[in-house]
Amino acid sequence: IAHPSRNTRVRMMTKAPAEGQSTFAVTGYHQPAAPRRHTRRVVPDDPHTQMETGMAKKILMICGDFCEDYETMVPFQALLAIGHTVHAVCPDKKAGDSIATAIHDFEGNQTYTEKRGHNFTLNATFADIRAEDYDALVIPGGRGPEYLRLYPAVIAAVQHFFSAGKPVAAVCHGAQLLAGARVLEGRTCSAYPACQAEVELAGGTYANIPVDQAITDGNLVSAPAWPAPRPGLRCGTTAPVGPSRPPTARARCR
Repeated sequence: IAHPSRNTRVRMMTKAPAEGQSTFAVTGYHQPAAPRRHTRRVVPDDPHTQMETGMAKKILMICGDFCEDYETMVPFQALLAIGHTVHAVCPDKKAGDSIATAIHDFEGNQTYTEKRGHNFTLNATFADIRAEDYDALVIPGGRGPEYLRLYPAVIAAVQHFFSAGKPVAAVCHGAQLLAGARVLEGRTCSAYPACQAEVELAGGTYANIPVDQAITDGNLVSAPAWPAPRPGLRCGTTAPVGPSRPPTARARCR
């Protein structure tokens, strides 16, 4: 019988289950039943979760239309999953609005290719936030940073995190926003290679590291592109969580 039904499996029993076994264990379809343990769903904004982790932070993510898909969605979801509060905002947009993302990939050309990504829903209103209320900042790459640096309020928010010495994570083209905020003087910063000139013109030292690596300089964690080991997670942990994904293995979700 290839796929016996639940009732068929019960009829196939030839002996009574031993103590600690499920009724299906003797048919070979199930392992011995383990004692049930009480479990509680982990909810990122739940105060109990935050007390248990002892490390919960309030993190700001400034993003814009056509920020890179993976660099936006993965840090946002991962930081929530490990117990932090993350507010994703975009100037001139409010909570519930969405930004369009772009998929930047490496497919053998001289530069990345660009395709339409997801719609990413914002969960806070930029006009209502105060940078002083947050412990760390995440800046995704993609197209967003090149126009976000034109907003004085965005520049002021970025400058606050540096003047206060709070952790900042920037990946790929996120360095364009850092350069626009004039916070790279004397800093070592990685970015997508095409942004090297902007890092150096802003007084920084460009870190020419492999695409799957990240570098830390004081409160700044930066990386050249999404294959790096989730630099945004270092805003709340001392090391990246999980291995990096090799460029050729990237999954494209539509």
